Amino acid sequence: LHHFPIEPTPDTLSFFVVYMSHHISPQSVASYLSGISSTLEPHFPLVRQSRLSRIVTRTLAGCKKQFAVGIHRKLPLTIEDIEHACHIFANSTSFDDSLFLAILLTGFFALLRLGELTWPNNPDLQSYRKVTMRHTVFIDDQYYGFTLPYHKADRFFQGNEVRIHNINSTFDPHKIFSNFLNRRDMCFSFRPELWIKFDGSIPTRDWFLRRLHLAFLNNTNISGHSLRAGGATYYAMQGVPDTIIQK
Repeated sequence: LHHFPIEPTPDTLSFFVVYMSHHISPQSVASYLSGISSTLEPHFPLVRQSRLSRIVTRTLAGCKKQFAVGIHRKLPLTIEDIEHACHIFANSTSFDDSLFLAILLTGFFALLRLGELTWPNNPDLQSYRKVTMRHTVFIDDQYYGFTLPYHKADRFFQGNEVRIHNINSTFDPHKIFSNFLNRRDMCFSFRPELWIKFDGSIPTRDWFLRRLHLAFLNNTNISGHSLRAGGATYYAMQGVPDTIIQK
């Protein structure tokens, strides 16, 4: 159609980069080029050399700048948001409300990922090796905690001890967790899981997010990551060193 040579050259590959970048992400174009080079190399031995030529690499870099899409991050929860949630759910008689509030405050103050507190929505990804167990809980007047059996950075499945100290305020995580733990032990004294719903199932990510959006009037700028991001922001505002927060 355009009378280009069949053999891929630096010029034709750079034209391909510009054309495709108008339709898909330049990051995907880079992957396409790798696949094209691998497929055509038996027929055109110099295709990989053309792919790595200066004009192709610079064209790709320029397209990544020109067609870059801004990163959209969800908002972190603020301490006012935590107070708002406590105001809504603290006096509720619902077992699941106390569970939600305990997970919310534990995730916020312990900087935990939502995936470490809930089960994946996909049953194929649900594993008991990632479920926090009741027998690992320790609690006294000053703090509470438990053993996190597995997390994203735990390559050797050693687990980590999570500890949250009490706070003299209306959003004291120690008080909220103690309330949930008492109700949980009354209803499910023989179940091994710590986080458990009133129907006996383990809370999933979707279950938590539905209640989170309900608490904040379907605010689409809040997501599961808002817990960890909000907790980190809170500690930074309290003057906690970055090296401690990042741990």
